[in-house]
Amino acid sequence: MPRCLHWFAGVLPGLLALGAAVAADPRANAYSAVDPFIGTGGEGHTFPGAVVPFGMVQLSPDTQIRERKQAYGWAAGYRYDDDSIVGFSHTHFSGTGHSDLGDFLVMPIAGEVRLEPGDSASPGSGYRSRFRHDTEKAEPGYYAVALDDYGIAAELTAGQRIGVHRYRFPAGKPAHLLIDMRTSMYDYPGKVLWSRLRLRADGTLTGFRETRGWAPGRQLYFALRVSRPLQGHAFHNTEKDIYYKGFAPPAADDPARRAAIEGRALVGVLNLGPDAGEAVVKVALSPVSEDGALSNLDAEMPGWDFDAVRTAARERWTQALAVFDIDADAAGRKAFYTALYHTLQAPSLFMDSDGRYRGPDHAVHKAEGWTNLSTFSLWDTYRAQHPLLTLIQPEQYSADVVNSLLAARRASAHGILPVWSFHGLETWCMIGYHAVPVIADAYLKGIRGFPADEALEAMVASANYGPYGGIAEYRRLGYVPIDVIGEAASKTLEYAFDDWTIARMAAQMGRTDIAAEFGKRAANWRNAYEPRSGFLRARNSDGSWREPFDPSASGYGTDYTEGNAWQYSWYVPQDIAGLIRLHGGDREFVARIDQVFDAEVDPKQFAHMEDITGLIGWYAHGNEPSHHLAYLYVHAGQPWRTQERLAQIMRSQYAPTPQGLVGNDDLGQMSAWYVFTALGFYPVAPGSNEYVIGRPFLRRAALTLPNGKVFTVRADALDETHTYVGNVTLDGKPLARSVITHEQIRAGGELRFTMQAKPDTRWGTRRSERPYSMSR
Repeated sequence: MPRCLHWFAGVLPGLLALGAAVAADPRANAYSAVDPFIGTGGEGHTFPGAVVPFGMVQLSPDTQIRERKQAYGWAAGYRYDDDSIVGFSHTHFSGTGHSDLGDFLVMPIAGEVRLEPGDSASPGSGYRSRFRHDTEKAEPGYYAVALDDYGIAAELTAGQRIGVHRYRFPAGKPAHLLIDMRTSMYDYPGKVLWSRLRLRADGTLTGFRETRGWAPGRQLYFALRVSRPLQGHAFHNTEKDIYYKGFAPPAADDPARRAAIEGRALVGVLNLGPDAGEAVVKVALSPVSEDGALSNLDAEMPGWDFDAVRTAARERWTQALAVFDIDADAAGRKAFYTALYHTLQAPSLFMDSDGRYRGPDHAVHKAEGWTNLSTFSLWDTYRAQHPLLTLIQPEQYSADVVNSLLAARRASAHGILPVWSFHGLETWCMIGYHAVPVIADAYLKGIRGFPADEALEAMVASANYGPYGGIAEYRRLGYVPIDVIGEAASKTLEYAFDDWTIARMAAQMGRTDIAAEFGKRAANWRNAYEPRSGFLRARNSDGSWREPFDPSASGYGTDYTEGNAWQYSWYVPQDIAGLIRLHGGDREFVARIDQVFDAEVDPKQFAHMEDITGLIGWYAHGNEPSHHLAYLYVHAGQPWRTQERLAQIMRSQYAPTPQGLVGNDDLGQMSAWYVFTALGFYPVAPGSNEYVIGRPFLRRAALTLPNGKVFTVRADALDETHTYVGNVTLDGKPLARSVITHEQIRAGGELRFTMQAKPDTRWGTRRSERPYSMSR
């Protein structure tokens, strides 16, 4: 048996035992359908490693550490078409179009230790190791691979605050663990501001680092223990030309005798001896301190039972995924449950076991009676991922989301809600104040457990904060002027939607003054409509349109954020009926939407825009501004056209393969779109409490709701030839409108579709049957 395959002999009994457990538990059918490799190729930017639902640790292999200008393809650290692994780091984003993290990389080594990762094109040039996919395994909460250059079998699992490694080293070679404090996603010289390693008397390694990446001044701490006694260690600082070194500590010139080291380019090596055999390595993270990491380690894993942690991770995922029981073929099950898996990773835990966490003021705070969460990709996730979580997670989770947003605002120097934050820190990435619709959607759905008055105050304060994104001008003019600030058309449209959600929540709370003010602001999208071209465009401060105008232009300096006029001119979720009227009526509006999908567009048009992918004409499914577009035919009284477009999108934009996501998953938004669309409905306007009916792609889906009731979707006669909705009933009665409400879903019951080969051109055509619109 080749040495790199020996690991199977040790791992196989555990796999068989776990397989028997899966077979005995029908809930585990969902778990076994997940393929974490989906999205790890192409531009999905997902990772295959170990994580629990919303866990603080994402322990995963990194295949390249690239300088930030070359790092887009490795935003999650791993790329499926690579053939070597640099190591296993403990923090990763799932599906982002920008990146950071990759904290505390650990690499097991058998034989000679090299301190640099080396070049993937030159095996043996550094500590990285080649691997092959046929020795790789990934499932929710678990990852395994054979490191061919060392003959090491590596396994990973995770808890809420811990990552656990199990390595099987070959006999006869000295075994080592290398801890590289220098590596990071989107790396650049000087990114590590400071770091520390300390070997404690009991053999525990602790440390921290502060980085200046996407989030400035981010601090993270760790504690690491090994199941085998250490035979020695070495601490290295590889930084060159240090201007000021200070006075030398004891053993400064002897890496093997240093008890601690500080600097900007640290590498630690722990020696396990020549016959280490199996070693378990457990690592805990803390946003607060090394002592906090030690406490987290003791709280979550006092012993050394790797399989117990793996089993607990599997149980967490089994419970989270089993909210759905679906009837689909194997490929459909894999695609659906993997999409669901990707929606359940963020916002993620960001606090110690005692409730302490670090806020945007870099100070330590404590959550009392709620769980602090971070990683808010709000420009993406307010559209479908957060609305999905209100249906599939306990209400406490959504309350924790809101409480976390409010706590961040209290500690913010600007006094506003997060825009795009992670590890407690604001990045100022993207546009809008989209924490607002997340809060409003939760409140309007009846979710409580947070201070509503404070929440409304925070929403208003964020919407009125003049220095941010042209809001002062927006309040004065009713639009964001392009001669003052870029991407002004997108800002005007997104601000107007956010304002509408404030009005909705204020009205339900009886705050008629706020409701009236923001209801008026919700109509500001009209100030962007240019009737000659029919596009939503940017104006100058004097009211004139920006000229010259090219509807195909995209990128920084244009009217739009990650899009162009063809992609953004339909972003009025709160008032599609008003937009239809401005276009001249249903027929004219449908013709315009058809122009978007049917245009012949060269993808090279967007070569300068990494995020605009998944093109169908001008429609770009790989980026969020297009996500609601196919559903707008329903608003124009032609649901069958939506059904056609959804089939086109599902067929071309998703596949159960590593390349199965055409664009960044964006912390679960792309996957949430898939989950909703597969069920047969989608939240076009979060805050309306309505889901627009599309068409189902599953024969049956039963959802166990947070209140314990079961909501079932059935699709009779669904197959490749019966793709149109012929009849829709709710609990046996015809569905009166082309929407289903949140209240109807929460009541449980059955939504039943009868599918047919030809479109039904009568249902959903009357204006009274159409989805909500503020000016209907």
